[in-house]
Amino acid sequence: MTLAREALDLCELSRAELALRFHNAAPLRPEAIAGHQYCGVSLGLPRLVEKLSWKKFSKAFEMSRAGTLSGYNVRTEDDALDLPWRAKTRDGKPWTFGAFQVVEEHGDLLLDYGKGTTGYSPLRRLRDPLRRIDEDGDLHLGRSLIQLWGKRRIATPSWFVLQRAGRV
Repeated sequence: MTLAREALDLCELSRAELALRFHNAAPLRPEAIAGHQYCGVSLGLPRLVEKLSWKKFSKAFEMSRAGTLSGYNVRTEDDALDLPWRAKTRDGKPWTFGAFQVVEEHGDLLLDYGKGTTGYSPLRRLRDPLRRIDEDGDLHLGRSLIQLWGKRRIATPSWFVLQRAGRV
């Protein structure tokens, strides 16, 4: 799968423009993303950080029988944005990382890595609010916050676009 024009357009926006789009975006319901996988693009990071991490990734969302929505990231071949998303593998399986639980907070969905990641991981402090960009619910915009202590969070320069790719 490759990105739609609207998703590619989001990739060209400045951090300030992304913040405005996020502010004006609609909230998401958990059932809208449950059972789906998304092509993701990391935005707003300095080029050096991007080279050390990744630009392309995938996210998958699964609903448990108990009704808890959780998810994980999949490492993806980090090639051009106009090329299809292809999962990297490890031991013959998609290379997953960064488990999270999806919680509702102040009307938004929040990807809470502290409730999904086990053991020591720098991702445990990440909290990613996520909103819907389009009417169909196929395109979402998120940002990364770092949980400090209590309810205090600070914004990182990192944003991301998610485009629905299909069922998990």
